[in-house]
Amino acid sequence: MSAAQPVSTAPIRSEARLLVPALIFVALVVAAVASLGTPLITSVATTFHVSLDSAQWTLTIALLSGAVATPVLGRLGAGPHRRATILATLAVVVVGSAFTVLPLPFAWLLVGRAAQGVGLGLTALMMGVARDHLPEERSAATIALISVVSIIGAGVGYPLAALLAEFGGLRAAYGFGLLVTAVAFVTAWRSMPAAPEGRSAHVNVAGALLLAGGLLLVLFLAGERNLWSRHLAVAVALAVAAVLLLCVWTVFELRAKTPLVDVRAVRHPAVAGANIAMFVGGSGMYLLLTLITRYAQTPHGTGYGFGLSTFVAGLVLIPFSVLGFIAGKLTPRVRERIDGPLLLAGSAAIVGGGFVLFAAARSNLAELLAAMGVLGFGVGGFSAAMPGVILAVTPESETSSAMGFNYVVRSVGYSLGSAIGGLVLAAGTVTGRLFPNDDAYTTAALVGVAAMAITAMACLALARRRPLETEPSPSAR
Repeated sequence: MSAAQPVSTAPIRSEARLLVPALIFVALVVAAVASLGTPLITSVATTFHVSLDSAQWTLTIALLSGAVATPVLGRLGAGPHRRATILATLAVVVVGSAFTVLPLPFAWLLVGRAAQGVGLGLTALMMGVARDHLPEERSAATIALISVVSIIGAGVGYPLAALLAEFGGLRAAYGFGLLVTAVAFVTAWRSMPAAPEGRSAHVNVAGALLLAGGLLLVLFLAGERNLWSRHLAVAVALAVAAVLLLCVWTVFELRAKTPLVDVRAVRHPAVAGANIAMFVGGSGMYLLLTLITRYAQTPHGTGYGFGLSTFVAGLVLIPFSVLGFIAGKLTPRVRERIDGPLLLAGSAAIVGGGFVLFAAARSNLAELLAAMGVLGFGVGGFSAAMPGVILAVTPESETSSAMGFNYVVRSVGYSLGSAIGGLVLAAGTVTGRLFPNDDAYTTAALVGVAAMAITAMACLALARRRPLETEPSPSAR
């Protein structure tokens, strides 16, 4: 069935105006709510009297649950009960948001944050709905925009959460999450159509458990930076265990009749290359985002930094969100003239330029804002071009599953980028001092330049293969 001729075209035409903003709104909400953990870590530590490492889990556990839920929801979304899956997932997010607001112990806050993270899996489902129920040109632009807002949502959620926490306390910030997720549920209930007929999907529970175990270890190792410096042998052992679990999961998926992720489709050169680029590029993109926000909040007394409050530091993300959104809107038009892999390579080069700018010029706030804007434009273009590269060789029924796997890769890449930044800055911190030397930021930026150079080269290699693949794979027809 062609994407240009979806089922029940008459109702779709009359509801398309509501469907597109609804898809984008849901994707934006789940991304913004998941990012609430980032600016609130210090407030959580002081409010619940826990360590900063423990408070960090309010972010890590959301990323973990999102990474695990995404392929599961992607598989469910490929079946006939996609609408019910979307509504049930948003209901879980709303309940989790309530747990973060109620005066409950810290463990319940983690439960609530895990439930909120499950909502990240809805991004791929929003793409599946767009591909099934919108004309081809409009669906491509909508999918690109959904991919962009799933990233720039952090730039929306961060300053709002910081502002609410500063003036209303921690519960007010999490209350914002409860409000917008409830609105998202009502929006989805009123606008999400049923999946086309003839779909079927089964969730491989064993595969989901293996993936969850592997990702848990990966994200734990990415978040526990002290483990690498103080207990290297334990960290290496856990890293080996994570690799083994993910390898077993891959073999299990290849043999399963109803795999959680179609690993054979992932082996297609275009899909594999795009996911490799997403992993390495995602690491670099999140690294720069981490460096800039941390640098902006460093006190003047260290000899560098701007000593910004959490809220004002959040405002530094505005250029990231604005230019990312602009790039996302422009990319579908540019792609009519430039192939997707070349757009990925160009976007990676732009992000690399943001690293160079940060490494060379960060003496005033305007330079920091410029670097953040360049990063946003590059990330926006990269995120908008990525779905087109993958979906060009993916059947419509597997849209949610394919993009779900790409999200898992992106999530792990982001976690790795955060961990790399922490390790480089920790290595540049003199014993007895709280903040790293200024040179450590330059070193971390150069690591980012290398990551984006690798990403650009991988995308160029993918672009050279594309002329040989003018016909989509049989599964994509």
